[in-house]
Amino acid sequence: MSEFGDMTLDEYRNALASDSPTPGGGSAAAIALSQGAALAIMVCNLTEGKEKWKDGWSAAEETRSIAEPLLERGHQLAYEDSHAFDAVMAAYRMPKDTDDERSARSSAIRNAMIGASNVPMETAYSSFRLLDSLLPLAMHGNANAVTDVGVSALLISAACKGGIFNAEINLYSLPSESAEPSLTEMKNLREKCSHISRSIMQIIHDRMQS
Repeated sequence: MSEFGDMTLDEYRNALASDSPTPGGGSAAAIALSQGAALAIMVCNLTEGKEKWKDGWSAAEETRSIAEPLLERGHQLAYEDSHAFDAVMAAYRMPKDTDDERSARSSAIRNAMIGASNVPMETAYSSFRLLDSLLPLAMHGNANAVTDVGVSALLISAACKGGIFNAEINLYSLPSESAEPSLTEMKNLREKCSHISRSIMQIIHDRMQS
């Protein structure tokens, strides 16, 4: 399933740069989540078992437990996001010459939009959970890798906000009464993501100067 995870970096870059609409921003956000998770695990490896950074062991253990499944899940989400958008495009190409065809097409578009919203919403929520775990790791993890925590947080924050963007654009295509609760969730999640990201950046700057 994780076709993007099987690509080389050059192959993925070229696929992203092509004139095809997929892979696009949703897939890029999911890949950023996987890369951010990998970098977070590196910091865990540099913290756990090191007596000097014993205060950060529990934080590293918590981050690792969240990050490790996302190494592969991020690639799967990239695949699912790309194919969910393909389903939307296929629904729009359905015939609409008769009332029955128009009704079937409208139903197919709505269902495809819901699917295309659910995938980036998972990317966003998974990213936020991992980002939240980086706060204590930034405080107590190996100080020699504190900037790596920062880059990880930047990647994961981008994944979260990128997921939100892609969820929102599909949700806006749905009837307002069904989309409004999810749109409100996405707005709240964006605010929480920004707050935690800023807090992590401040911790990192403080530790760099200490």
